[in-house]
Amino acid sequence: MLNKELEKFDLACTYLRNDQNIAAHNLFMSLAQKEMKNYNFKAGLYLILASACKVKQGKDPKKELLEAADFYVKLAKKDPQTANYAYRCAAKCHLKVGQYEEAMKMFEQAKKYILKPAEEKRTIVAVDDSPAILMRVTSFLQYLGYDNIKTASDGKGALDIITELIKSGQNPIVLLDMDLPDITGDVVATKLLESKPSLSIILITADEKTAPRVRKTIGIGSAAFVQKPFTINELKNALDTAKLSEIR
Repeated sequence: MLNKELEKFDLACTYLRNDQNIAAHNLFMSLAQKEMKNYNFKAGLYLILASACKVKQGKDPKKELLEAADFYVKLAKKDPQTANYAYRCAAKCHLKVGQYEEAMKMFEQAKKYILKPAEEKRTIVAVDDSPAILMRVTSFLQYLGYDNIKTASDGKGALDIITELIKSGQNPIVLLDMDLPDITGDVVATKLLESKPSLSIILITADEKTAPRVRKTIGIGSAAFVQKPFTINELKNALDTAKLSEIR
């Protein structure tokens, strides 16, 4: 079932890239309707993508963005653990359509739900064969408040470190490059998820050539991905996505 959803999402993105905007819009809306029934955050993303299709057609995206905002509010009311993030998403949707007062109301609601930083700032394992990338990731993570950071430059080293952490009872978040010199990232991810299906893995991709392997790896349990060169905000969003996937 998950593979079919990924195929539909991939097809919708292809339609969007090729300016087949009506077909893309209809497919994103179909995906959104399904995920809304499941109270899944992905529904909001699909609605926002549908709004982008409207923009490319020269039409008003307000309907889809407000539907996304309403859905995020429903999520916030349903689950206090994700309410902070959900209300902030709703606020951004209202901002996109120029409803500034509503956006401020959503931001005020978000402030009432504070995430637990001690629980969130757990061990991060960054895996990349580039020393420069590892330095950049480490710097970003330290800025975001993570102080327990371990690094590995190849797949074997990553498997050794992460396996030991899991054996000791820890639940690390893994930042995993797809193109490693000894074992590719998707193989490493598969091995790790076989031993701990709930492990949070964020894939690091270099270009579109890795896209099929990324989709396949996300399909078996990886939480998110970032593409080089990524910003600190993109990394933070990927970490937020990974932690939200654990809550669901």
